[in-house]
Amino acid sequence: MWKRVLIVGGILALLGAIAGITYVALVSALIKRLSPPATQSRLHRITEAWQEPDSRGPYTFSWPEDFSRDITPVNCHSHNDYWRAVPLYDALAAGCVSFEADIWLQKDDELLVGHAKKALKEPRTLKSLYLDPLANIFIHREVSNTSAPSLETGAFEKDGNASLVLMLDFKTDGHDLWPVVLSQLEPMFKSGWLTYFDGKDVHRGPLTVVGSGNTPFDDVIANSTERYVFFDAPLLDVANEKYTTENSYYASTAMEPAIGSAGPLKLSGDQEDKLKTQIKAAADKGLVSRYWDTPSWPISLRDKVWTSLKDQGVGMLNVDDLVSATRWNWNWCVIAGLTLCG
Repeated sequence: MWKRVLIVGGILALLGAIAGITYVALVSALIKRLSPPATQSRLHRITEAWQEPDSRGPYTFSWPEDFSRDITPVNCHSHNDYWRAVPLYDALAAGCVSFEADIWLQKDDELLVGHAKKALKEPRTLKSLYLDPLANIFIHREVSNTSAPSLETGAFEKDGNASLVLMLDFKTDGHDLWPVVLSQLEPMFKSGWLTYFDGKDVHRGPLTVVGSGNTPFDDVIANSTERYVFFDAPLLDVANEKYTTENSYYASTAMEPAIGSAGPLKLSGDQEDKLKTQIKAAADKGLVSRYWDTPSWPISLRDKVWTSLKDQGVGMLNVDDLVSATRWNWNWCVIAGLTLCG
């Protein structure tokens, strides 16, 4: 009797071990087969060597001539970019053209970057994390919004016309922040790097700066001849005639107030229709639609929502997972219940 029990138990244990090994092998094979190939661009090497800014300024490196070679720019927005292991460069290495910095005004007129006041650190400033690194890129790439045909016109070699977007989320009083932001951006404007409105036309540059959060709309439109910070207009009020391409760039909203809560598997037909209508309303005015606070879990739902947004023509995809958004096939992230990405 006991001998039979031991034999049966041994067989079951063996079968369980075989099943476990088979499962692990299957997952490993799927990940290896479906994972995007490793990239060896110079930008990726920069992210591996990057160090936090210190009292001497931002991280610096020897300029590589193939800085952005083999990187395809895509319309994705690096949400809360400053939280990443390597702010700015991680987004650029993934091909994302837009990135976000939350800024806080200090008593010495310095602009610190961080999500919450208690997380602010003096070396992590708007200049050290974004403005100075971007200036370094533009200088070496010979970038200008008035570039001659023989010069580069953008940060990406594959698409020189891809304009980067720096979204500044004003966290402290907008009217106090405004003149300090303009002062720090002015050298970039004078260098010909910023998109601007001259009172008649909008001149697209390699970098478009957008104000969000507490950005005061009245301050944005106050300067009608040298406007180089544009507004993040509310997508649900985009029909308002005051929002135009002369003063706004994005038209944004949180997803749930716009279309309701996403279902457990995908968006409903009614929600898809709402997306289509809202995205078209922004596009008809020349503004770039963007939805934030989209579902991040489960991965299968996240990817279905991304697919819906892409299919409906969203202007910019707001993402937290850069690699999954830009390099994975979203249909392959979840296979037979196995989550392979994200």
